[in-house]
Amino acid sequence: MKSIRNRADIEEGLEYLGKCDPLLLPIIEAVEEVPLRLSEPGFKGLASIIVSQQVSKASAAAIFGRLCEQVSPFTAENYLAIGEEGWRIVGLSRPKQRTFVIVCNAIVEGQLNLTSLCELPVETAMEQLTALKGIGPWTAEVYLLFCAGHRDIFPAGDLALQEAVRAAFDMSERPTDKKLRTITQKWSPWQGVAARLFWAYYAVLRDGRDGTPA
Repeated sequence: MKSIRNRADIEEGLEYLGKCDPLLLPIIEAVEEVPLRLSEPGFKGLASIIVSQQVSKASAAAIFGRLCEQVSPFTAENYLAIGEEGWRIVGLSRPKQRTFVIVCNAIVEGQLNLTSLCELPVETAMEQLTALKGIGPWTAEVYLLFCAGHRDIFPAGDLALQEAVRAAFDMSERPTDKKLRTITQKWSPWQGVAARLFWAYYAVLRDGRDGTPA
């Protein structure tokens, strides 16, 4: 299973995308650089994505920074050890606190291995992740995209991606998750590079504002 690991993979994906869908060529030209963006697989990588759910990038960075100060080394056991008061101090919402507890317990009890999960087929990995309450398709897809390096994932529920695609193709409204998944199928097996491309294009549209979740 080929994954995205370096700049050469990004360039290979962009070349493929430009050939398979010429409508993407102006988007590729408009973007100065498509970032690689990879994180180490494991609890810390998933934690940063959970924190970024439904908050601004600046807020997520601040909360995650405080969390890293409290949880050191950054392990599931150490997260559980700081308790409710520690979770509240760093700024985690109640729902996210509950999600973290579920994830941490699964890790501690040996039911979830976030590193070996990265080697599984996408469908199997998605099933394991979304079986955990609080981990939806967006969180699971972003983890597999940035931490596992899966090359054929496009998080269609991401609002920045929806807006970037709307603007790129001059659509009257943002495409729904379902509609966007239909659009992106033609970019397989490099949907992961297409997602990075459209996050970069979103930044172009927003004068440099980064819409990437992780």
